[in-house]
Amino acid sequence: MESDKTRKVVLIGAGFVGMSYAYSLLNQGGCDELVLIDKDSKKAEGEAMDLNHGVAFAPKNMKIYAGSYGDCKDASLIVITAGAAQKEGETRLDLLKKNSGIIKQIVDSIMSSGFNGIILVTTNPVDIMTYVAYKYSGLEKQQVFGSGTSLDSARLRYLLSDYLKIDSKSIHAYIVGEHGDSEFPLWSNANVGVKPLLDIVSEHKEYKLEDLEKIYVDVRDAAYKIIEYKKSTYYGIGMALCHITKAIFNDANSIIPVSGYIDNYYDVDGLYIGMPAIINRDGVREVLKIHMSKTDQDKFKDSAKVIRESIGKMDI
Repeated sequence: MESDKTRKVVLIGAGFVGMSYAYSLLNQGGCDELVLIDKDSKKAEGEAMDLNHGVAFAPKNMKIYAGSYGDCKDASLIVITAGAAQKEGETRLDLLKKNSGIIKQIVDSIMSSGFNGIILVTTNPVDIMTYVAYKYSGLEKQQVFGSGTSLDSARLRYLLSDYLKIDSKSIHAYIVGEHGDSEFPLWSNANVGVKPLLDIVSEHKEYKLEDLEKIYVDVRDAAYKIIEYKKSTYYGIGMALCHITKAIFNDANSIIPVSGYIDNYYDVDGLYIGMPAIINRDGVREVLKIHMSKTDQDKFKDSAKVIRESIGKMDI
Protein backbone atom coordinates (compact mmCIF):
# COMPACT_ATOMS: atom_id res chain seq x y z
CA MET A 1 0.00 0.00 0.00
CA GLU A 2 1.21 3.49 -0.81
CA SER A 3 1.56 5.68 2.26
CA ASP A 4 0.08 9.14 1.99
CA LYS A 5 -1.05 11.96 4.21
CA THR A 6 -4.75 11.88 3.44
CA ARG A 7 -7.11 10.96 6.25
CA LYS A 8 -10.23 9.96 4.35
CA VAL A 9 -12.51 7.33 5.87
CA VAL A 10 -15.37 5.57 4.10
CA LEU A 11 -17.81 4.06 6.58
CA ILE A 12 -20.04 1.32 5.21
CA GLY A 13 -23.07 0.84 7.42
CA ALA A 14 -24.96 3.73 9.05
CA GLY A 15 -26.50 1.68 11.83
CA PHE A 16 -25.90 2.00 15.57
CA VAL A 17 -22.29 0.76 15.47
CA GLY A 18 -21.37 2.80 12.41
CA MET A 19 -22.85 6.01 13.75
CA SER A 20 -21.31 5.53 17.20
CA TYR A 21 -17.98 5.29 15.40
CA ALA A 22 -18.74 8.36 13.26
CA TYR A 23 -19.77 10.33 16.35
CA SER A 24 -16.55 9.32 18.11
CA LEU A 25 -14.51 10.38 15.07
CA LEU A 26 -16.20 13.78 15.01
CA ASN A 27 -15.69 14.37 18.74
CA GLN A 28 -12.05 13.27 18.67
CA GLY A 29 -11.04 14.79 15.32
CA GLY A 30 -10.17 11.33 14.07
CA CYS A 31 -10.14 12.09 10.34
CA ASP A 32 -10.39 14.90 7.80
CA GLU A 33 -13.06 13.44 5.53
CA LEU A 34 -15.83 10.96 6.35
CA VAL A 35 -18.06 9.35 3.72
CA LEU A 36 -21.17 7.45 4.80
CA ILE A 37 -22.51 4.59 2.69
CA ASP A 38 -25.64 2.64 3.55
CA LYS A 39 -28.16 0.55 1.61
CA ASP A 40 -30.69 3.14 2.83
CA SER A 41 -29.25 6.20 1.10
CA LYS A 42 -31.68 8.58 2.83
CA LYS A 43 -30.51 7.31 6.21
CA ALA A 44 -26.90 8.02 5.24
CA GLU A 45 -27.85 11.53 4.08
CA GLY A 46 -29.73 12.24 7.28
CA GLU A 47 -26.89 11.02 9.46
CA ALA A 48 -24.39 13.16 7.53
CA MET A 49 -26.59 16.23 8.02
CA ASP A 50 -26.94 15.56 11.74
CA LEU A 51 -23.18 15.08 12.20
CA ASN A 52 -22.38 18.23 10.19
CA HIS A 53 -24.51 20.27 12.56
CA GLY A 54 -22.05 19.39 15.32
CA VAL A 55 -18.88 20.33 13.41
CA ALA A 56 -18.87 23.79 15.02
CA PHE A 57 -18.37 22.12 18.41
CA ALA A 58 -15.78 19.58 17.25
CA PRO A 59 -12.02 19.93 17.88
CA LYS A 60 -11.33 20.36 14.14
CA ASN A 61 -13.16 20.72 10.84
CA MET A 62 -14.28 17.55 9.13
CA LYS A 63 -15.87 17.07 5.72
CA ILE A 64 -18.83 14.70 6.16
CA TYR A 65 -21.20 13.51 3.45
CA ALA A 66 -23.22 10.56 2.15
CA GLY A 67 -21.54 8.92 -0.82
CA SER A 68 -21.26 5.85 -3.01
CA TYR A 69 -18.73 3.08 -3.60
CA GLY A 70 -16.98 5.27 -6.14
CA ASP A 71 -15.78 7.35 -3.17
CA CYS A 72 -13.70 4.38 -2.01
CA LYS A 73 -11.09 4.84 -4.73
CA ASP A 74 -8.97 7.45 -2.93
CA ALA A 75 -9.91 6.54 0.64
CA SER A 76 -7.16 5.73 3.12
CA LEU A 77 -9.37 3.57 5.32
CA ILE A 78 -12.66 1.75 4.84
CA VAL A 79 -14.52 0.62 7.93
CA ILE A 80 -17.21 -2.03 7.46
CA THR A 81 -19.90 -2.14 10.14
CA ALA A 82 -22.76 -3.27 7.86
CA GLY A 83 -24.41 -6.61 8.46
CA ALA A 84 -27.13 -8.37 10.41
CA ALA A 85 -27.04 -7.51 14.12
CA GLN A 86 -26.76 -10.11 16.86
CA LYS A 87 -30.17 -10.71 18.45
CA GLU A 88 -31.02 -11.91 21.94
CA GLY A 89 -30.30 -15.63 22.21
CA GLU A 90 -27.98 -15.64 19.17
CA THR A 91 -24.24 -16.23 19.27
CA ARG A 92 -21.91 -14.31 16.98
CA LEU A 93 -21.41 -17.51 14.99
CA ASP A 94 -25.17 -17.67 14.28
CA LEU A 95 -24.59 -14.63 12.08
CA LEU A 96 -22.13 -16.51 9.86
CA LYS A 97 -24.26 -17.26 6.83
CA LYS A 98 -26.22 -14.00 6.99
CA ASN A 99 -23.17 -11.79 6.97
CA SER A 100 -20.69 -13.64 4.74
CA GLY A 101 -22.82 -12.84 1.67
CA ILE A 102 -23.15 -9.21 2.73
CA ILE A 103 -19.38 -8.83 3.19
CA LYS A 104 -18.61 -10.41 -0.19
CA GLN A 105 -20.97 -8.00 -1.95
CA ILE A 106 -19.53 -5.00 -0.11
CA VAL A 107 -15.90 -5.97 -0.79
CA ASP A 108 -16.61 -6.56 -4.47
CA SER A 109 -18.08 -3.05 -4.67
CA ILE A 110 -15.13 -1.55 -2.81
CA MET A 111 -12.49 -3.17 -4.99
CA SER A 112 -14.26 -2.27 -8.24
CA SER A 113 -13.49 1.38 -7.39
CA GLY A 114 -9.72 0.76 -7.58
CA PHE A 115 -9.25 1.02 -3.79
CA ASN A 116 -5.83 0.15 -2.34
CA GLY A 117 -5.95 1.26 1.28
CA ILE A 118 -6.80 -0.42 4.60
CA ILE A 119 -10.03 -2.30 5.32
CA LEU A 120 -11.11 -2.56 8.95
CA VAL A 121 -13.95 -5.02 9.60
CA THR A 122 -16.21 -5.11 12.65
CA THR A 123 -19.14 -7.12 11.30
CA ASN A 124 -19.69 -10.27 13.36
CA PRO A 125 -18.47 -12.95 13.59
CA VAL A 126 -15.58 -10.58 13.07
CA ASP A 127 -12.65 -13.01 12.74
CA ILE A 128 -14.44 -14.95 10.02
CA MET A 129 -15.84 -11.88 8.25
CA THR A 130 -12.33 -10.39 8.20
CA TYR A 131 -11.07 -13.57 6.54
CA VAL A 132 -13.89 -13.29 3.98
CA ALA A 133 -12.98 -9.64 3.30
CA TYR A 134 -9.30 -10.55 2.88
CA LYS A 135 -10.02 -13.41 0.47
CA TYR A 136 -12.35 -11.42 -1.76
CA SER A 137 -10.36 -8.16 -1.69
CA GLY A 138 -7.07 -9.51 -3.00
CA LEU A 139 -5.28 -6.99 -0.75
CA GLU A 140 -2.16 -7.77 1.28
CA LYS A 141 -2.68 -9.39 4.68
CA GLN A 142 -1.57 -6.31 6.59
CA GLN A 143 -4.13 -4.14 4.78
CA VAL A 144 -7.14 -6.10 6.04
CA PHE A 145 -7.85 -6.69 9.72
CA GLY A 146 -10.75 -6.76 12.16
CA SER A 147 -11.65 -5.09 15.44
CA GLY A 148 -10.97 -8.48 17.06
CA THR A 149 -10.76 -8.47 20.85
CA SER A 150 -10.07 -4.74 21.20
CA LEU A 151 -13.43 -4.13 22.89
CA ASP A 152 -13.20 -7.31 24.97
CA SER A 153 -9.81 -6.18 26.27
CA ALA A 154 -11.21 -2.74 27.11
CA ARG A 155 -14.04 -4.41 29.03
CA LEU A 156 -11.45 -6.50 30.90
CA ARG A 157 -9.40 -3.44 31.83
CA TYR A 158 -12.52 -1.60 32.99
CA LEU A 159 -13.58 -4.44 35.30
CA LEU A 160 -10.03 -4.97 36.61
CA SER A 161 -9.79 -1.23 37.25
CA ASP A 162 -12.98 -1.35 39.31
CA TYR A 163 -11.78 -4.42 41.21
CA LEU A 164 -8.23 -3.21 41.93
CA LYS A 165 -9.09 0.52 42.25
CA ILE A 166 -6.37 1.34 39.69
CA ASP A 167 -6.70 3.56 36.61
CA SER A 168 -7.63 1.36 33.64
CA LYS A 169 -4.96 3.11 31.54
CA SER A 170 -2.34 1.62 33.90
CA ILE A 171 -3.67 -1.90 33.42
CA HIS A 172 -2.15 -3.89 30.55
CA ALA A 173 -4.25 -6.99 30.09
CA TYR A 174 -5.59 -8.72 27.00
CA ILE A 175 -8.43 -10.94 25.92
CA VAL A 176 -7.29 -13.00 22.93
CA GLY A 177 -8.68 -15.57 20.52
CA GLU A 178 -12.03 -15.55 18.77
CA HIS A 179 -14.21 -12.50 19.43
CA GLY A 180 -16.81 -14.83 20.89
CA ASP A 181 -17.42 -17.57 23.41
CA SER A 182 -13.97 -19.20 23.06
CA GLU A 183 -12.03 -16.03 23.86
CA PHE A 184 -9.86 -16.06 26.98
CA PRO A 185 -7.63 -13.76 29.11
CA LEU A 186 -3.85 -13.96 29.20
CA TRP A 187 -3.55 -13.66 32.97
CA SER A 188 0.14 -14.63 33.01
CA ASN A 189 0.87 -11.70 30.67
CA ALA A 190 -1.28 -9.14 32.50
CA ASN A 191 0.47 -6.27 34.27
CA VAL A 192 -0.61 -3.42 36.51
CA GLY A 193 1.96 -0.76 35.82
CA VAL A 194 5.23 -2.69 36.01
CA LYS A 195 3.93 -5.42 38.33
CA PRO A 196 2.40 -8.72 37.17
CA LEU A 197 -1.29 -8.95 38.01
CA LEU A 198 -0.94 -12.46 39.45
CA ASP A 199 1.75 -11.20 41.85
CA ILE A 200 -0.57 -8.46 43.10
CA VAL A 201 -3.37 -10.98 43.66
CA SER A 202 -1.10 -13.38 45.56
CA GLU A 203 0.33 -10.60 47.79
CA HIS A 204 -3.01 -9.07 48.88
CA LYS A 205 -5.49 -11.15 50.84
CA GLU A 206 -8.42 -9.06 49.60
CA TYR A 207 -7.86 -10.31 46.05
CA LYS A 208 -8.65 -13.85 44.91
CA LEU A 209 -7.98 -15.88 41.76
CA GLU A 210 -11.63 -16.93 41.63
CA ASP A 211 -12.56 -13.24 41.38
CA LEU A 212 -10.44 -12.99 38.23
CA GLU A 213 -12.35 -15.91 36.76
CA LYS A 214 -15.64 -14.14 37.48
CA ILE A 215 -14.32 -10.98 35.82
CA TYR A 216 -13.40 -13.02 32.73
CA VAL A 217 -16.88 -14.56 32.55
CA ASP A 218 -18.45 -11.10 32.89
CA VAL A 219 -16.27 -9.86 30.01
CA ARG A 220 -17.06 -12.87 27.81
CA ASP A 221 -20.80 -12.56 28.42
CA ALA A 222 -21.02 -8.74 28.45
CA ALA A 223 -22.52 -8.48 24.96
CA TYR A 224 -25.27 -10.96 25.82
CA LYS A 225 -26.29 -8.93 28.87
CA ILE A 226 -26.19 -5.60 27.00
CA ILE A 227 -28.25 -7.07 24.16
CA GLU A 228 -30.75 -8.42 26.71
CA TYR A 229 -31.03 -4.99 28.35
CA LYS A 230 -30.89 -2.61 25.34
CA LYS A 231 -31.05 -4.83 22.22
CA SER A 232 -27.55 -4.07 20.88
CA THR A 233 -24.05 -2.84 21.75
CA TYR A 234 -22.49 0.10 19.96
CA TYR A 235 -20.86 2.83 22.08
CA GLY A 236 -17.89 0.75 23.21
CA ILE A 237 -17.10 -0.68 19.79
CA GLY A 238 -17.57 2.75 18.21
CA MET A 239 -14.87 4.16 20.47
CA ALA A 240 -12.62 1.13 19.89
CA LEU A 241 -12.84 1.69 16.13
CA CYS A 242 -11.98 5.36 16.60
CA HIS A 243 -8.96 4.38 18.70
CA ILE A 244 -7.75 2.04 15.94
CA THR A 245 -8.36 4.73 13.29
CA LYS A 246 -6.22 7.24 15.17
CA ALA A 247 -3.45 4.66 15.54
CA ILE A 248 -3.49 4.23 11.75
CA PHE A 249 -3.57 7.91 10.79
CA ASN A 250 -1.04 8.94 13.44
CA ASP A 251 1.31 6.14 12.29
CA ALA A 252 1.43 5.43 16.01
CA ASN A 253 2.72 1.84 16.07
CA SER A 254 0.20 1.23 18.85
CA ILE A 255 -0.25 -2.25 20.29
CA ILE A 256 -3.95 -3.12 20.00
CA PRO A 257 -5.61 -6.56 20.19
CA VAL A 258 -7.15 -6.84 16.72
CA SER A 259 -8.10 -9.70 14.42
CA GLY A 260 -4.87 -10.08 12.46
CA TYR A 261 -3.68 -12.75 10.05
CA ILE A 262 -1.44 -15.34 11.66
CA ASP A 263 1.08 -17.82 10.25
CA ASN A 264 3.00 -20.41 12.28
CA TYR A 265 1.59 -19.11 15.56
CA TYR A 266 1.71 -22.00 18.04
CA ASP A 267 1.05 -24.33 15.10
CA VAL A 268 -1.93 -22.28 13.92
CA ASP A 269 -1.79 -21.00 10.35
CA GLY A 270 -3.81 -19.12 7.78
CA LEU A 271 -6.61 -17.43 9.67
CA TYR A 272 -7.58 -14.20 11.41
CA ILE A 273 -7.81 -14.21 15.20
CA GLY A 274 -7.63 -11.69 18.04
CA MET A 275 -4.07 -11.07 19.23
CA PRO A 276 -2.11 -7.94 20.20
CA ALA A 277 -0.67 -6.37 17.04
CA ILE A 278 1.32 -3.27 16.11
CA ILE A 279 -0.93 -0.89 14.14
CA ASN A 280 0.40 1.93 11.96
CA ARG A 281 -0.18 3.77 8.66
CA ASP A 282 0.22 0.57 6.65
CA GLY A 283 -2.22 -1.44 8.77
CA VAL A 284 -0.90 -4.38 10.80
CA ARG A 285 2.87 -4.07 11.03
CA GLU A 286 3.20 -7.25 13.07
CA VAL A 287 1.09 -9.66 15.12
CA LEU A 288 3.06 -10.05 18.34
CA LYS A 289 4.20 -13.53 19.31
CA ILE A 290 3.36 -13.83 22.99
CA HIS A 291 4.77 -16.39 25.39
CA MET A 292 1.86 -18.58 26.49
CA SER A 293 1.63 -21.28 29.10
CA LYS A 294 0.67 -24.78 27.90
CA THR A 295 -2.86 -24.16 29.19
CA ASP A 296 -3.15 -20.91 27.25
CA GLN A 297 -1.72 -22.54 24.13
CA ASP A 298 -4.43 -25.19 24.33
CA LYS A 299 -7.12 -22.52 24.74
CA PHE A 300 -5.69 -20.62 21.79
CA LYS A 301 -5.72 -23.70 19.58
CA ASP A 302 -9.29 -24.51 20.64
CA SER A 303 -10.37 -20.96 19.80
CA ALA A 304 -8.64 -21.13 16.43
CA LYS A 305 -10.39 -24.45 15.78
CA VAL A 306 -13.78 -22.76 16.28
CA ILE A 307 -12.87 -20.15 13.66
CA ARG A 308 -11.41 -22.69 11.22
CA GLU A 309 -14.44 -24.96 11.44
CA SER A 310 -16.72 -22.02 10.68
CA ILE A 311 -14.60 -21.01 7.69
CA GLY A 312 -14.83 -24.62 6.49
CA LYS A 313 -18.60 -24.30 6.29
CA MET A 314 -18.32 -21.54 3.68
CA ASP A 315 -17.48 -21.70 0.02
CA ILE A 316 -14.60 -19.20 -0.26
